[in-house]
This record gives sequence, C-alpha cells and structure tokens, in this order.
Amino acid sequence: MISTTLICGMILGLGACLAFSTPAGAQGADENPRVEIDTTEGKIVVELDAKKAPKTVENFLKYVDDGFYSNLIFHRVISGFMIQGGGHDATLREKTEGVRAAIPNESSNGLSNKRGTIAMARQNNPNSATCQFYINHADNAPLDTYGGGYTVFGKVVEGMDVVDAIAKTPVQDRGGLQNVPVKPITITGAKRVKP
Repeated sequence: MISTTLICGMILGLGACLAFSTPAGAQGADENPRVEIDTTEGKIVVELDAKKAPKTVENFLKYVDDGFYSNLIFHRVISGFMIQGGGHDATLREKTEGVRAAIPNESSNGLSNKRGTIAMARQNNPNSATCQFYINHADNAPLDTYGGGYTVFGKVVEGMDVVDAIAKTPVQDRGGLQNVPVKPITITGAKRVKP
C-alpha cells in the first residue's frame, strides 16, 4: 500500500513538474525578444538583450505593446552616426501622452554602441531615458561612456539596409530641431515577433 501511494505521488509530482516547466528555448526567447519596427522605408527587426539591459528592454517592450510608436517619425538622422525616433510625429510635435517615468541608465552592461545596435536616447542626465531610441549607423563607442553613457539594449538582425536608406535621406533644420528628414520617415507600427 505504501509503495503504491509513493509511486502515485511520484507520478503526480513528475506530471506537475512537466506541466509547469519552461519549454526548451523559452528562456532564451525571453532574454532575447524581437521587435519588428515597420517604417515607410521598410522593416527593421531588432533582437533585444533582456539579460544585460533588463529595465531598458522592459521599458521598450511596454511602449511597443502599448502601440506608442505608431505614426511617430525618425526625427533626427545623421548619416555615419545614427537615426533617432520614437518621440515626435510628422508635424514635429513631441508626443507626451503615454510617456512613462524615466528609467535608470544601464550603459555599463558590456554592450557597445556599435553599428546596428539600438540604444536609448536621453537628455543630459544619464537617468533620463523614456521612449526615444536610436539605431547606430556606425560604430560609436564613445557613447558607451560619454556623459554617463548611453544604454545599448539590442541589435538589428534584419533590415540594416533600411537603416542605411534612412541614414542617407536628405535632412534639414526645421521646427527647432536639427537633421530632420525632408520627407518624413514614419514608424507605421512596432510589434513583438518570434525569432
């Protein structure tokens, strides 16, 4: 009787463990979620590094999940440097509704501002990043430490040709901003995608 009860208990315990265990590869997917940024120039897919930049990735994904980036533009484009977006619409009005509190800087995470990486834009205060991001068009290692550093939290895995096309677009100074594309480059949507 005891051995039957013990065997039944072990089977039930094993079944519970299997039912609640993490599927193979799921942990890696959680640590490296992907986001597709659809633009009027094409699609850019970024893979995020939640292990090295957990607060930054969580923040970015909340904005993505909320649909925050839809119809915003890349408002600052400097070829050979970076393309920046996520804060202004085509009229250059800064989006304030839905902007959450600033997040802590995670720039000492070992990720570098290399060509094709995505990082958070911010004000002079290193802990002032909210919603705006940029994609490095060139290697920009000085940004890793400049003024407290700029947090890299992922990299482009598809669509670097789109980043290159955006970076080459003609720009002008307009509405108090510099390096604004003459023809607006709009983020038509951003969503999580499977690897």
